[in-house]
Amino acid sequence: MKELIADRAGKIDASGIRKVFALAAKMENPVNFSIGQPDFDVPQQLKEQAIKAIREGFNKYSQTTGDAVLIEKIREAVSRKVGWEKPSVLVTSGVSGGILLTFLALLNPGDEVIIPDPYFVIYKHVINMLGGKCVFVDSYPDFGLPVEKIAAALTDRTKMIIVNSPCNPTGAVYSEQQIKRLVEVAAERDVLILSDEIYEQFCYDGSFVSIAKYYDKTLLLGGFSKSHAMTGWRLGFAAASEGLKNIIEEMTKIQQYTFVCAPTPFQQAAIAALDYDMSAFVNAYRKKRDLLCEGLKDKFELVRPGGAFYAFVKAPAGGATKFVEKAIKNNVLIIPGNVFSEKDTHFRISYATSDDKIRQGVEILSKLA
Repeated sequence: MKELIADRAGKIDASGIRKVFALAAKMENPVNFSIGQPDFDVPQQLKEQAIKAIREGFNKYSQTTGDAVLIEKIREAVSRKVGWEKPSVLVTSGVSGGILLTFLALLNPGDEVIIPDPYFVIYKHVINMLGGKCVFVDSYPDFGLPVEKIAAALTDRTKMIIVNSPCNPTGAVYSEQQIKRLVEVAAERDVLILSDEIYEQFCYDGSFVSIAKYYDKTLLLGGFSKSHAMTGWRLGFAAASEGLKNIIEEMTKIQQYTFVCAPTPFQQAAIAALDYDMSAFVNAYRKKRDLLCEGLKDKFELVRPGGAFYAFVKAPAGGATKFVEKAIKNNVLIIPGNVFSEKDTHFRISYATSDDKIRQGVEILSKLA
């Protein structure tokens, strides 16, 4: 029989995170440190906005770019944050949708993308699927922005540099000094920066600094999934300065033939979400971070995360995969580091769960160590 599966499908594997997430559904009351999904629900006021939108008939396609009111609110928010006067905006089906549209619009086979390692899993697999080349730049052991290594990795084939701060899986938040230094490097070679800012609200030890504030040749991706617990609503956005509006135009064209538009009733809720104060939830997650770090510090080597809701913990001798297998046998679900990295020395914990589960998980992991 003729081979039916396209070659590109063989360039990716099923998500290691999703494999463990699926495993959780089969286990009885596990400590689930696997999935990056807030344990709080969408605030009731925002749920009511979505319900109201459905009842009022916001159930058809929106414009491909998104609802006009939402676009204007995002444009205003981006302008306040980074200083762009007339940013171009596209509402996407989550930041993951924005990443896919970005790579489809910009990458040719053989184009190189510089990615600090560890990294969010989608970058590697979509780039590989499209025939691009991932150039991984080691950020171990402290997970800071490895600017000098990035500078050394630039070539004539470099299409973009990915910046993810706060970072999944490490929780690292890049300093203003690191960001400004990277801007110098990127500007010297006129290289695009893709800034994935989905966790921007989850900064615990200072204010968030967007690289787009200092570098107009940045494509900024943000969204509502993590900050407002709307993971299943699939809402994100892409924004670019006036000089890069052609990228948004190309992404919009591709969206016409793929996602068509982001979910319409939830776009109405997102309008309200942009004015909703989520600081109480962020403060609760700061305490979860502290609870986890305090519990693990005596038994594990751990760089204290400054944001997001992840910790990237060094595994005991023997490697991360073996330790993860042992943890799962003891009802604790964690993700091996090789899902996010070219190394297998660490494991990721998502502390987006209850304080009681954090305490329970810390106790079990500490005994295993």
